[in-house]
Amino acid sequence: MLITLCGGEGAGKSTQVRRLSEKLEQKGYRVVVTREPGGTAIGRKIRALLLDPANRAMVADTELFLYAADRAQHLAEVVRPALKEGKIVISDRFADSTTVYQGVARGLDPERIQRVHELVLQGLLPDITFLLDLLPEEGLSRALSQANQGTRSLDEMRFEQESLDFHRRIRQGFLALAAKETNRFCCLDAMQPQETLTDTMLLVIEERMQSRKN
Repeated sequence: MLITLCGGEGAGKSTQVRRLSEKLEQKGYRVVVTREPGGTAIGRKIRALLLDPANRAMVADTELFLYAADRAQHLAEVVRPALKEGKIVISDRFADSTTVYQGVARGLDPERIQRVHELVLQGLLPDITFLLDLLPEEGLSRALSQANQGTRSLDEMRFEQESLDFHRRIRQGFLALAAKETNRFCCLDAMQPQETLTDTMLLVIEERMQSRKN
């Protein structure tokens, strides 16, 4: 099973990935935790390019193809092998983030992005995608607080420096995706307590697993 988490900056995706994996492992599941970009050694080098605030001159096309390159390596090296072994893969971000960040927020042609997805994904889609929905003002405030506390790297805050309008487009883009693909997406209010969010996600996952058995 492939489970992905998406949402804007500061929504708590990394925290929930960790908490969710711990809970699932306690229940006896074999879990692989990963992220995009940066789920592989090559991907970590790509991540450094994509998220470095110094790379302000990077254009949307460069972002698109760097994310695609990271994803191709990620699928080949981490995701597909783990799925083949029957493990649960939980990824902090996946292709939906490219659709929203480079498509909705940057304005790239959605059909062009879809063609790139088709080349890289080759039909693979998440079984469940959790959207952690949060007002961008709150998310950016959280991200800044994390940076000040040293729990978020200042070297990876290029997108946090974008305008508030950019982040509002991201939120609306994710909400539109979730409304379009209701069978795959589960939209959650990221203002809820962490424990509540984790418990809700666990319930959704276990219900989906049970429906597969039936």
